[in-house]
Amino acid sequence: MSSPAKSIKFTGIIPPMVTPLINRDQLDIEGLQQLIEHIIGGGVHGIFVLGTTGEAPSLGYKLRRDLVERTCSLVNGRVPVLVGITDTAFTESLKMANHAEHCGADAVVVAPPYYYKTGQPELLEYFQGLISAVPLPVMLYNIPACTKVGIELDTLRHLLDHPNVVGYKDSSGQMAYFQNALKLFADHPDKTLLVGTEEALADTLMLGGHGGVTGGANIFPRLYVDLYHAAKAQDLATVQKLHQTVMQVSRLYHVGRHASSTIKGVKCALSCLGICGDFMTEPFHRYREHERKQVRQILAELKPLMCEQVV
Repeated sequence: MSSPAKSIKFTGIIPPMVTPLINRDQLDIEGLQQLIEHIIGGGVHGIFVLGTTGEAPSLGYKLRRDLVERTCSLVNGRVPVLVGITDTAFTESLKMANHAEHCGADAVVVAPPYYYKTGQPELLEYFQGLISAVPLPVMLYNIPACTKVGIELDTLRHLLDHPNVVGYKDSSGQMAYFQNALKLFADHPDKTLLVGTEEALADTLMLGGHGGVTGGANIFPRLYVDLYHAAKAQDLATVQKLHQTVMQVSRLYHVGRHASSTIKGVKCALSCLGICGDFMTEPFHRYREHERKQVRQILAELKPLMCEQVV
């Protein structure tokens, strides 16, 4: 049985950290350290490793464990660390959760198991079993584009009753779904609803959402943190201004022709800024030079908008 959930409330900006790599099976330790300092220096409220932006499904288990251990050590309690444990095998998710707890992580994040398309009753039983077995608080993760199945609202309603569930990250990109999910949280004021689609961050915060797991915060953490605080202060003029900058940042995700451009754009930008390398493991490949040139151009155009960013 899991232990009672920690008293941390996971709100604000929690970047889904990229995984700095030297090759397909070796971490870029120097890059990891520089990236963590860059992100924390931007005032973020947590760090999420082994998510979609972190290429988690493409990483070997040894490398994943090494990443978790080193991240927890480097963060050293300055912000909460959340660890992705999504897997096709229940036992592997549980093993990673136990490892995360051993390393000092604060919570785990889990999406539906991918490959097989599960029904909602099967998904509910799967989550209930895993949530009850892991030793850390659980953030549920809805990303149907990657898992073939979304977490339906009725399933979410049941799962929010579990005492070990502390929150929910919605990356469906569906605003109507988000608004209906938000209604469920009225009965759970101790739990948080975060958005993964950063272009929707401003709208969801103004609607009452509790923060964002935004890939762009790897590059420009202060931008997203300032947007979060402006929304909490109901400073609409600042929210609108910062939202427009976020939309400009999102151009980095559309340099290439494929869905992987979202991750490639973040990694390439970090490489251009000298923070960490942009090696990507299979099936992806880092941007070629002509795409890298486009990323450098976008960064140059963003520079005047980043009053507090070093670009």
